[in-house]
Amino acid sequence: MSDERAHSVAIGGFIIGALLIALATLLFVLGSGLGSDRTRVVMVFDSSVKGLSVGAPVTLRGVEIGQVTGINLLLDSNTAKLIMQVEADLSGESIQMTEQPSVALIDDLIGRGLRAQLNLQSLLTGLLYVQLDFHPETPVALPAIDTEYTQIPTIPTELERIVSQIEGLDIAQMAADLQSIATNVNAFVQQAPFQQLPADIGQTLASLRSLTAQVESTLSTAGPGIDRVLDNSNTLVSEAKNALPKLTSLLEDNMKVLRSATERFEGTMGEIDGLVSADSATTYRLNEALRELALAGRALQMLAKTLEEQPESLLRGKSENSQ
Repeated sequence: MSDERAHSVAIGGFIIGALLIALATLLFVLGSGLGSDRTRVVMVFDSSVKGLSVGAPVTLRGVEIGQVTGINLLLDSNTAKLIMQVEADLSGESIQMTEQPSVALIDDLIGRGLRAQLNLQSLLTGLLYVQLDFHPETPVALPAIDTEYTQIPTIPTELERIVSQIEGLDIAQMAADLQSIATNVNAFVQQAPFQQLPADIGQTLASLRSLTAQVESTLSTAGPGIDRVLDNSNTLVSEAKNALPKLTSLLEDNMKVLRSATERFEGTMGEIDGLVSADSATTYRLNEALRELALAGRALQMLAKTLEEQPESLLRGKSENSQ
């Protein structure tokens, strides 16, 4: 009887222990977020992922929203190019949203510029993590890979861009160009004109100093004369200002006299026009007097001719033949 009771107690204790273990496991799963809804995404990087491991955080502007779940090395059979495929699970528990992250939501974020980068967690450890952020100015570059998950475009970091630019430089050619430049500079420095350059510069500076001294001496000598010229100029300007009103008044008086003479001249010309017009009485009388003078002149001419031909006509009178 006691054995059966002990057996029952053992079975009960085993069941209670199993329930406690199940409850603890459930609490752990719920507390760690492993039981929440997650969305798996994939990212492809061209650079090395050394330092990135499964479980590395995925952050969005510094807030952890997921973890890396897988890292695969892919070889492109056409180009023999190696690419790194990184898979990660994103959780919406760290972001307050109206809905859980879905494929449609992530696609919308990608359209708004969501990009992935590899960054250092610590310079001491060299560990990497995946940083998500918005870079709408960058193009959407999605390598062709066989995956069922949403692919987030990746962009290089600033350090990777600098390293890529340095790797693209032709260091050997740059060194050869620098060597050629150094050789040409050395040859130029060794030439006589360049060797004479310091002496020429010294002579030029001496000439400038001499010229400066001459200018200063000339200015000091001519200073009083310049002052007198300026004083005379000021006096002349003052006198001109004083004489200007008198000259203006004289010009105005002369203009009045000139206008009066012009008016009288215009009146006289009008009277002359009235006298010499064709239908005026004065013109008619002048014409009559001119005709009478002409007749008198003709009579005198005839008398002179008669006396020349018949002088005796003064005694006898004119002959009838002469009529």
